[in-house]
Order: sequence, then C-alpha cells, then structure tokens
Amino acid sequence: MRVIITRPQAEAAPWLKALDAAGYTSWSLPLIDIRPAAQSAHVESAWSRLSDFDAVMFVSRNAVYHFFERKVGLAPVFTVQAAIKTRAFVTGPGSYSALQRVGAEPGFVDAPDFQAGQFDSEALWAVVRSRVAPGYRVLIVRGSTIDEGASDEGSGRDWFARQVMDAGGKVEFVVSYERQRPQWDASTIAQAQAAATDGTVWVFSSSEAIRNLQQCCPGVSWQQAQAVVTHARIGDAAREAGFGRVRESKPLLPALMASIESLQ
Repeated sequence: MRVIITRPQAEAAPWLKALDAAGYTSWSLPLIDIRPAAQSAHVESAWSRLSDFDAVMFVSRNAVYHFFERKVGLAPVFTVQAAIKTRAFVTGPGSYSALQRVGAEPGFVDAPDFQAGQFDSEALWAVVRSRVAPGYRVLIVRGSTIDEGASDEGSGRDWFARQVMDAGGKVEFVVSYERQRPQWDASTIAQAQAAATDGTVWVFSSSEAIRNLQQCCPGVSWQQAQAVVTHARIGDAAREAGFGRVRESKPLLPALMASIESLQ
C-alpha cells in the first residue's frame, strides 16, 4: 500500500521514516508551502514589546521558527535567566520541540499532555485557563494564508483568543510566516490524480491541505479515495471534498499506523 504524507517536508520526515520501516511505500507531497512573513517589521516590533505580554502562544512549529528568525538581540527568553518571565504556550509536540531548539526551558512552556494525543487549542486551554485572569496579556504568533480560504490554525487561534478575552484577558496577533498553495507541474498533478483511485491512503493534518489539493486537481472525483486525518475538523473537510473512506486518528505514529492498516 502507498501512503501520501501531505505535511511540509521537514514535518513529514519522521512519519515517512516510520512508514518505510513498517513496509509501506510512502510519498511526501506537501500541500502547503511555507515562507517568512512579508511584513517582518511587525515581528521585530513584537519582539521589542515582548515584556508587555504574560504569555506568547505559538500556533505551530513554523510560528516558532519564523518568529525566532527575527529575534532582536541575544537575551534569552522563556528561561530562568531571562529578564522577563513571559511564558510560552503551544498545542503540540512539534511546537514544543521547536521551542527547545531555540533555547526555551520546559518550566516556562505550557502544553497539553502529549500522551493524550489531543494537540489543539481546546487541550491547551484546559492547561492554562487557571493562569488567565483579567488583564492577562497574550500574544498569538500565527501564519497567514495567501490563497483564499480559512485554515485550521485560524479556527484554533480564534477560539483560544475568545477564551482569553472571555476570561478578561487581552490578545494581540502577529504573523510570522505565510502559507500558500503549492505550484505543481504536470507530472505531480498526474500522480495525485492517479492516487484518487489506486488505493493510496492520503494522510492529512490540515483541512487547508485538502482545499489546496482540490484546487491543484480541479474536477477530480475523490469518491474512491481514502484518507486518514488527525482531527475531526479535518475529517469533515475530507468528507466534504468527497473522500469515500475517512478514518480519524490521533496525531501519534502508533495511532496513525493503526488507522492506515484499518483501510487495507
């Protein structure tokens, strides 16, 4: 069985390695291209005002990487040695690992229980809601979508922002990177079209990726196609796109493998 991983290349690597080791034929087909935000001055301004915030929420590992690319000065943040005690909020292990790579210490990062396998704003809010009191200030570092259409990040960050504001807190946003639909050549389009009917399993961790697939392959029927998705919202998007068989899975490799095997 062939499995297509649609995450950005760097994020797909562990999944591809595990699938290959398990005997699957895996293919990386990123359906979202990532690049730095065009308005880098906004990120630099956010860095200069970081002490104004009680916490910074990073919506993804890309948010971490591209925010820290514009870091002003060499002073540490999210550490015991930092002059400011701003905390970092993340929803999943990818963002958590990215923060560790830039020097953040676990004691200054709030995240859901990764063993539970729920990596979203709802799970994060359950962890941090007791911190958020009237006047609590949160900066949300996010991406923006260049092409038309909403994103999973948008749904999550907006929900989280509402919870903070309902609790009396204050929220600001800054865009650290941009997402856009990939540009495919004729060969890639032909391979994707073939994967709609040949028993390939598509793995989606974003509903935005599903919309991009539809736009890259206009007119293709996905009724015979099968997908594994990592969130109920993404499952809804896959079914709306016409995927005939959809399995929902926690975004953990053992669970993903089990879901893929269930489609054999």
